[in-house]
Parts: sequence; structure tokens; C-alpha cells
Amino acid sequence: MKRKWSFMIMVFILILVMAACGGGDDEGGETEGSEGNEASGDQQNLRISIGVNDSHPEYEGAVRFKELVEEQTDDFNVEVYHSGQIADDRAAVEMLQLGTLEITIPSTSPMVNFIPEYGVFDLPFTIPNEEVADQVLDGEFGDEMLDMLEDQGLVGLAWWENGFRNLTNDTRPVESVDDLNGLNVRTMENDIHMDAWSAMGANPTPMAFTELFTAMQQGTIDGQENPYPTIETSNYDEVQQYLSGTNHVYTPFVFLMDKELWDGFTEEQQTIIEEAALEAGEYNRERNREVAEESLETLQENMEYSEISEEELERFRESVEPVIENSRTDLGDEVVDRYLEEIEKHE
Repeated sequence: MKRKWSFMIMVFILILVMAACGGGDDEGGETEGSEGNEASGDQQNLRISIGVNDSHPEYEGAVRFKELVEEQTDDFNVEVYHSGQIADDRAAVEMLQLGTLEITIPSTSPMVNFIPEYGVFDLPFTIPNEEVADQVLDGEFGDEMLDMLEDQGLVGLAWWENGFRNLTNDTRPVESVDDLNGLNVRTMENDIHMDAWSAMGANPTPMAFTELFTAMQQGTIDGQENPYPTIETSNYDEVQQYLSGTNHVYTPFVFLMDKELWDGFTEEQQTIIEEAALEAGEYNRERNREVAEESLETLQENMEYSEISEEELERFRESVEPVIENSRTDLGDEVVDRYLEEIEKHE
């Protein structure tokens, strides 16, 4: 009899536990877009993951892409997730490869983890201005670099713009390469970036973008390098005193999709998405350049700005020449030579 009552009590407890677990489904268990690829009706969700916040021109471009696609077809529902809400750049690319994310628009620097040749875009002091960057990326060389993505299970549809990277720090003004000596500068987890800063005399410290503000606030690092819009929209002027117009690297964004998903679209759907990616990319570039000028003006009001003279810039370039030559080992002579030739052709 005792065994019977014990068994009945255990069953009763089990029912209560199962009811409690089931009841949790209605209390915040889902996040926006957590339903995956399926949207209402016959629509398919296309989730876009970007690392920057919703004040950045890349976010504006992603919203423009959403508008263009949804104006042309009811087949897709586009959702934009900013500030690394889904993942950072590298992890988002891996999610594309696994088929657990549809679109991401990362900087090219993390792409070296998948395609080493993408490190060519990190070669310092090579692209002189935005016009040359556009010619290189929108021409044959840029198309060849996009074609490399297919072997990684990715489709590259357009080049967008992150922009020229510039230095901030909270230790001293940097007006010459000598001023970099001993500065702890946060970089991306990218060998060429790290080698370049070492060659210029700084101590490169690789760190995730999402950890950067806190690290500067706590004094773990002295400074960082990013385009003006990123510096301003991330409020780095709150924790950094000095800004230097180094323009040391031009960084593109690359618009990526999961190849398996892409291959499953109709030709009409592919055309709509590709044209939207290109048009939104043009919009992103235009806004990025406008915002870069505005951001610099705002930053100059809150930070001490140093413009680097042409003479000192030449010293910066000379210090990193060995880095460019050494990069040939990993990147290959062909891609480095093609890149430099394309730049020279359009200068």
C-alpha cells in the first residue's frame, strides 16, 4: 500500500513539473526573429546581422536593403539586427555556413579566417582615397574576390563601406610615428593589423569589438582604431582624449548570404536581392562619407585632433613596408601584386 501511495505521489509531482515547464513558453522565451527562416504565410525571413549600432551608416544601408526588397516582392520579410545582437562578425559568417543565419555584412578583416587572401584589404597605407577604393572594389579585382567566397559556402553580392580607419588614444597626441611607441592599441584579431602596429612601435592588443568601450573606460588599453562614424556613434570620445587622422587602412564591408539558401531562390528572387544589395551599398557609401565628415566635426569638438603631415605620413608608410612584403607569404604574390597594380592604375 505504501508503494502504491509513493508511486501516485511521484506521478503527481511529475505532472506538476511538466506543467511548470510548459507554462514558461509564454514568458519572454522568444526573441525577435527567433522563429528562424519561416515568416507568416509563404514569406521567408531574411535576418541581417551587423556588429555596429543603429546610429551607424551600415545600419541605414541595411534598412534601405530591407525597404528595397519588400517593395519589390512579398516573398521575403527582412529583419535587421544591429550591435552584434545575433553574433559578432566572425561568428555570423560561421552561422551562414551552418545555415542558421541568412545575411551578414562584415568588415573584410575577419574574413581572413575563411579566405586568407582577404588580408590584402588590410595592407596599411595602400588605398589613398574613396574614389580609388570604389574603382578597385567595383572592378574586375573586386569581382574576383567575391568569387572566392563560393568555396566557403557563401555568396558575396556587393561591396559596402566601413571606411578609413583612424587612431584614438587617451595617453598623448599622436602626430608622428614616434608618438606611437609603447601605446597599447586595440586591434582586430588580424595578423596584418597586429604586425603593422608593431612595426609602427605600438603594442597591438587584439580584442572583440563588443569589449572595446569597457576596456578603454577601465584603462586596460590606451587606444583603438576605427573609422570616424564608428568612433562617434560608439561614444569613444567619452573615454578617449586624442584623435589622429591617420587614414591608415581602408576597410570595406562585404554583403554575404548563405549559398545554399541563395541557390534555392528563383532567378527573379536572386535578381531582386542582388540589385537591392548593390543599390543599398551605394546608399551606404554615400551616407558613410557624409557621416564621416559630420562625425569628424563632432569629434573635434570633444577631442584633441592631430592632422598628420604628408612628411610624417611618409614615415608611417616606410615603417610598414616590411609588413606588406612579409604578407606575401600568406596572401600570395599574385593577389598582392594584382591589388597594388589596381590601386596604381586608378590613382
